[in-house]
Amino acid sequence: MKHGKIYRESAKQVERQKLYEPTEGFKLILDTAKAKFDESVELHIRLGVDPKQADQQVRGVVVLPNGTGKKIRILVIAKGAKADEALAAGADMVGAEEIVAKIAGENWVDFDVCITTPDMMGQVGRVAKILGPKGLMPNPKSGTVTMDVAKAVKDTKAGKVEYRLDKTAIIHCAIGKKSFGAEKLIENYNTLMEAVVKAKPAAAKGIYLRSVVGASTMGPGVKFKV
Repeated sequence: MKHGKIYRESAKQVERQKLYEPTEGFKLILDTAKAKFDESVELHIRLGVDPKQADQQVRGVVVLPNGTGKKIRILVIAKGAKADEALAAGADMVGAEEIVAKIAGENWVDFDVCITTPDMMGQVGRVAKILGPKGLMPNPKSGTVTMDVAKAVKDTKAGKVEYRLDKTAIIHCAIGKKSFGAEKLIENYNTLMEAVVKAKPAAAKGIYLRSVVGASTMGPGVKFKV
């Protein structure tokens, strides 16, 4: 892959083999974020686990103290009083069978998070093949299948993010925007890293945290000391 001139110039500021402390690392990420839009900042955490083994999965949710900076569109699939609670809590869209039918009939996925109550999982399961590949399928482990839909909506709006291992044993997670500044990004970084460390599977052997790389949307990767 060929990079543009701006990226190449930014990459010269990063020592490829150096492991940076968070304070220095995030300053460097912000200094090399040269795009004209408010770039997102992501972490890429490589773990020493085998993602093929069920007892070595790493997945969870964490509320970042400063949010992600992204406007989250929340769909709640619920009925009656629970639907009313979701609307009052700030859900962007609420529905029941008619929403499931819309997803099934139109492949409609114009939302970022889907929350549902346990009694609606039978309906939601019918569109699992549509929601699953896009990471939108509700799951009790991520707190998106719950009777307390109001809390789930408020937590998500406040900055709750889900982290999960991919097939290459890496967790990819956005932790904010360039406009946050280094201090807020470091707070979010520390919160996410603490959650990932606590989620270490009992079956994991050897070095758990293999590497951590941070980067802005269009900027070069910066390796962190772990």
